[in-house]
This record gives sequence, structure tokens and C-alpha cells, in this order.
Amino acid sequence: MRMAAAAGLTQTPAIAIAEFAVMSLNRTDPIARAHELISTATQAPSLQQLAQEVGLSASHLQRRFRARYGMSPAELATSRRLARLKTALRGSASVTDAVYAAGFGSGSRVYEKSDTLLGMTPADYRRGGAGATLRYTTLTTPLGELLVAATERGVCAILLGQDEEELLAELDREFPSARRDRVDAGRDEWLARVIAEVHANLGWKDAADLTDIPLPPFDLRATAFQWRVWQALTRIPPGETRSYGAVAEAIGAPRAVRAVARACATNRLAIMVPCHRVVREDGSLGGYRWGLARKRRLLACEAEVAPEAT
Repeated sequence: MRMAAAAGLTQTPAIAIAEFAVMSLNRTDPIARAHELISTATQAPSLQQLAQEVGLSASHLQRRFRARYGMSPAELATSRRLARLKTALRGSASVTDAVYAAGFGSGSRVYEKSDTLLGMTPADYRRGGAGATLRYTTLTTPLGELLVAATERGVCAILLGQDEEELLAELDREFPSARRDRVDAGRDEWLARVIAEVHANLGWKDAADLTDIPLPPFDLRATAFQWRVWQALTRIPPGETRSYGAVAEAIGAPRAVRAVARACATNRLAIMVPCHRVVREDGSLGGYRWGLARKRRLLACEAEVAPEAT
């Protein structure tokens, strides 16, 4: 204890031991070490640099890293840079400062990919979405109030809540300065189509009525890993469930169970991307962004509807 005090350490013995264990693990586990290097680096190391640092060949590192975390080292680095960029854009004096603080070597590269990364230009994102317009509508359902919103690029949110005020507050968290235009039900083709799809999924409308009407595009900011998880969720048949581990297996990342759970928690397309069909390994419900009572009711509703489609 005197040695710890002399070194200026203030942790309790249990915390200090736990941190030492993590550090020791990362020294002996090359994949965990590579993850740590990417997560803490301002400028992302190349695959070759990572491989040399952890003592593996580049191809072996790439394969094992994807198997464990569900994404490549480069995809993780992009995800980390994007998170830093969002934080920096909200707190920096200028877009240029934010771009370089986030580890992007060129502002032009960010602007070229801004639709994919942010759904708008960095300047618009920094202003909290000022200049962007979100069209939305709400309706009352047996699951509570439902909100569907879209930008000019596509549908960006399908949310469930107690009332419109709660739903609009959730919508505002990402783009607090975006303009909102309420649209009466049926007056916007994209919004009306999504509402009809939600109704059909839950047996409130005949799905045969929708066969000739294509779904609108979606405007979502997501990592490559999130997209893979969400796509896997859409392949779970109504009336069935999968464990988080089974979804991780399905996307070729059996050790990325926690990352799968995080991707489910960040899904903004309720019902359409059916994260409610993912449960714990023991069959218990686990979590749900919009509440376990809704998750339970959704699964029960789908269990009733599913036999009619077979």
C-alpha cells in the first residue's frame, strides 16, 4: 500500500488489481492489444503496423480480429474517428479544427464521405442539423405512440413512446437544430408506406396490399458492423427469436456478442429492424430500447400473426 501511495495511485486494491489484470491480458492477447492500439491512437495505425506491433501476420490479425469483434481493424478505426468527429464538431470553434482533432488527415475526404458518415455536411452537423428538414408524422397504436421521420434522403427514424412530446425529444437529441415539419398521415408517400409496413408486420393490415409498393430508402448513420447486425435482424422470421450469440454467429463474428447487443440498442427503426426478436441465451427477454413491456407484446403479437403467413 505504501508503494501505491508513493506512486500517486488512489485506486482501491481491488480496482488496481483489476486494471493490472486487463493490462496483463492485453500484453498476452495480441487481438485485444490491437483493439487497444486502435482505440487509443489519434492517427489510426495501418494493418501492417498493427501486425508488427502485436507479432502476427497481417492476414492472420485481420481474420482473428474480425472473428472476435465483428469488424476489421480499419472499420473499428473509422468508427472511432467518426465518434471523435461528432464530439469535436459539437465542441470546436471550426469545422477544420474538428476534422483534424478527430484524426482525419484531409478535410476534403470528410466532405466527400459526409453523407455516409454524418448524413449531412460536417458544417450542418456542427450546427445541430441546422438547415436540414425532418418530415414526421405520429399515430397511436396498441404499442403506444409511433413516430416516423424522414430527411430528403430517406427514412431516418421509427420510434415508439408514450406520447408525441417524448418522441420528439428523442428525435431532437441527434439533430437539435434541424427543422421539423409535421405531415398529416397519408400526405407523405414515404411516411405512409413505412406506417403501412409496420401495420402489416403486426397483422394490423393485409401484407398483400403492399406487394407492388417499394419501401423508401433509409437515411441512417451507422458503422459497417451495425449495418451487418441490422441486416441479420431483418432475416429473423416473424414469430421467431434468436439469441445475441446466434446473431453474432450469423454475421461471422461469434465473439462479438456484446457488440451485437450494442448495435441492437442503437437501432432507430423500431419494428422494421426487429431488434425485439433478439433475446438472451437463456431465452429471457434481455433489453429493449423502447421498454420490455413493448418487446413482450411485440413478440406475442408476431407469434399470433406468424402462423397465418405459413
